[in-house]
Amino acid sequence: MKILIAPDKFKGSLSALEVSAAIGNVLMKLYPTIQLQTIAMADGGEGTAQLLTTHTKGSWINCLVHDPLFRKAEAGFGISGDGQTAFIEMASASGLQLLTPWEHDPLKTTTLGTGELIAQALQHEVKRIVLAIGGSATNDAGIGMAQALGYKFFDQQHNKLIPIGENLERLYRVDITSVHPHLHTTEFIVLCDVTNPLFGKQGAAYVFAPQKGASEQDVVRLDSGLRNFASVIKTQMNVDINFAGAGAAGGLGAGSKVFLNATLQRGIDYVMEALKVDVAIHNADLIITGEGKLDTQTLSGKVVAGITASAKRSNKPVIAVVGKNELTETQWKQAGITQVISLVDKDTSVEMAMKAPRHLIINKLSEQFDSSRWI
Repeated sequence: MKILIAPDKFKGSLSALEVSAAIGNVLMKLYPTIQLQTIAMADGGEGTAQLLTTHTKGSWINCLVHDPLFRKAEAGFGISGDGQTAFIEMASASGLQLLTPWEHDPLKTTTLGTGELIAQALQHEVKRIVLAIGGSATNDAGIGMAQALGYKFFDQQHNKLIPIGENLERLYRVDITSVHPHLHTTEFIVLCDVTNPLFGKQGAAYVFAPQKGASEQDVVRLDSGLRNFASVIKTQMNVDINFAGAGAAGGLGAGSKVFLNATLQRGIDYVMEALKVDVAIHNADLIITGEGKLDTQTLSGKVVAGITASAKRSNKPVIAVVGKNELTETQWKQAGITQVISLVDKDTSVEMAMKAPRHLIINKLSEQFDSSRWI
């Protein structure tokens, strides 16, 4: 019996590696003769850079950057073992996680720190940079990132603009004369799971800015700024940036296309290809995956969705071990999941599950894993 263990993290409680270890330990204790393969997973969100760095036997580099409110902060990035690729998460420098709730304000936040991480990575003369853009605190369309790489932004009175969300309304001209020379020789791959356009009712400001602290009036201003940004870029650079995915990370999807000439790719697709997960699924008899919460967002491109889609193609059964399940049985079965084992149930609250996830994984899996069916 060959079992592949390929879960995502349980956000706020266990890393993907820790989830994998807990599942693997209980299975080996109960069934010593089974063959286990473990692949800790991510979908382009938090933990992706570290996972890809570890997978390539690379190294992690810490450095000082500016956080979303221009304060000095420590962040880091990975360099692959062959030195060819850098792995960066924008959230480590420009993420909402870096702010207290009362600091949330996408009018005032910047992606400058993300650009500083890219600049540091370029010093290592990598050939490509993989940038995961989930979890942003920003709505500046990437002008902060771009400033760190040599771009300059001016209003109609030739005043240099501070690269924050509210200043997109004032943007009149982009100066490209001092752009970092390595940008033109480096491949950029941006991991992006949303398909929202840059502006409009489904755009960055209306859909995502309220989650980052924007009021209704702020949303209107931010959307106006994104429209102005798109107009300036169209006029000056002849690039149309209101495409699907442009609204990701407060418009960084658009900014990465303009300033980095990046290719956008679904995070889970990139990770699964890089880790050769399809091959591992094909060679397994049973796949056990999981994540902190199984819900409708899962079905739109998270780890569990990617794993089950691949398993369906290979006609392999899937067990999902999750912190909490919010899907109906019909929904998770239609997604390709054979069984759901949830830590939260009628006897276990969310608070209890968050406090003792490893213990609960061991107990629930021991109780609900049907050895007569699988072993």
